Amino acid sequence: MPIKAIGSQRCIIDSRETAATLLYSTDSGKIIEIYNELVPSVDDPRLKLFDVEDFEDVTPKVILPGLVDSHVHLNEPGRTDWEGFATGTRAASSGGVTTVVDMPLNAIPPTINVANFNTKLKAAEGQLWCDVGFWGGLVPGNLKDLIPLVKAGVRGFKGFLMDSGVPEFPPIDKCYIENAMSELSNSKAMVMFHAELDTGSQETSHDNHHQETDSCQYDSFLASRPDRFEFDAISLIIDCLKKSMAANSGKGPSVHIVHLASMEAIPLMRQAHKDGLPITAETCFHYLSLAAEKIGKGATFCKCCPPIRNEKNRLALWEGLRDGSITSVVSDHSPCTPELKQLEKGDFMSAWGGISSVGLGLPLLHTVGSTLNPSVSLMEIVKWCCENTAEQVGLQHRKGHLRIGYDADFVIFDPNAKQRVTNPTVYFKNKLTAYNGQELIGIVQRTILRGLTIFDVSHGGPSKSPLGKPILEPREH
Repeated sequence: MPIKAIGSQRCIIDSRETAATLLYSTDSGKIIEIYNELVPSVDDPRLKLFDVEDFEDVTPKVILPGLVDSHVHLNEPGRTDWEGFATGTRAASSGGVTTVVDMPLNAIPPTINVANFNTKLKAAEGQLWCDVGFWGGLVPGNLKDLIPLVKAGVRGFKGFLMDSGVPEFPPIDKCYIENAMSELSNSKAMVMFHAELDTGSQETSHDNHHQETDSCQYDSFLASRPDRFEFDAISLIIDCLKKSMAANSGKGPSVHIVHLASMEAIPLMRQAHKDGLPITAETCFHYLSLAAEKIGKGATFCKCCPPIRNEKNRLALWEGLRDGSITSVVSDHSPCTPELKQLEKGDFMSAWGGISSVGLGLPLLHTVGSTLNPSVSLMEIVKWCCENTAEQVGLQHRKGHLRIGYDADFVIFDPNAKQRVTNPTVYFKNKLTAYNGQELIGIVQRTILRGLTIFDVSHGGPSKSPLGKPILEPREH
């Protein structure tokens, strides 16, 4: 059994930065031993004991656990011109992501029953550069498909309370939510929501801003999806969760709010945690790094739903993240073809909403986090992007940590090197992102998945062959 060792004076292990040496098997793909110091050489007796054939000291670079991006739209099959398994997972590997979890849309067919899931798995064969898990969908009429999908290996389910943007994935209502929570109350599967809801209240944009608007101005789009949409949606979800728990002797499914963007919703999450409800929330790289005031006319590559809000809101999201009201950070990589972004027209109201960023998250958070006081530590980033996302998807027993018996998923990160993001050099299929031209501090030098290198800057980037696997084990955590 070939054993290798890697070490650094800077490793992120169990919420602290420490010197360490990690031994791992390229056969089993597991970490088999960790020494809490950097061994001097391959001739160290402790390495000899395991017949270590290769030892590498990467100091002063940092060894982190592989990132788990639990919100990625790979869109294959059906909309593979938007993204695909090969391009999307290669892009993920370039940013130290060793596991992504694919959303049930915008592929055609969506992952709303076992037959559709099998179609997706067939399309994924031989195309995975990192490990890939899968979410199922909550849509009207598929309640009886949920448990079969859990048994087939999906990690949980996502639904919309408003139009999803694609006709094959319609929104659900309160009655469906309550029934789905009941259906899944004895399951480990997570129930997740795109939490925007237009109740038609007088406070929505249709009534409180001028009739004549310029759809090329970002403020027009922002006014069309106000904070109230998120507040009302999360309020409804919390009410449904309380009702479900009351009806099931205090038991209820774990609930998760995807891409929380409004600071107005943070007090709801804080109170829900005080009430002991099993609910978590994520935010995204773009909500933490971009602000409405800086989005120019016609810059539709910055359109996403919920929308990017103002600078005060951006800073409040960081506060919510640091106090635990928000638990994780993901990409919500939601690409499309450049034509659907309507760059020439610059119309925010009709352009596709989604920001491509898979693989950019680690340097983005490291860069933007350095501007805060106190600055964001790598331990915090690991908590939000490795540990908590692994727990969200039920993989905390093998992903998200550097621990003996866990998958040998590592990131070799140079926190001081600089890079400039440019559209032509990103790895995802459609070369368009909101970060074009931005200088970032920190570069992923290498990504190792289950002991095998899937990305190496010094060897041209992604590995020549796909080394990822689908994650289909029934969820037990």
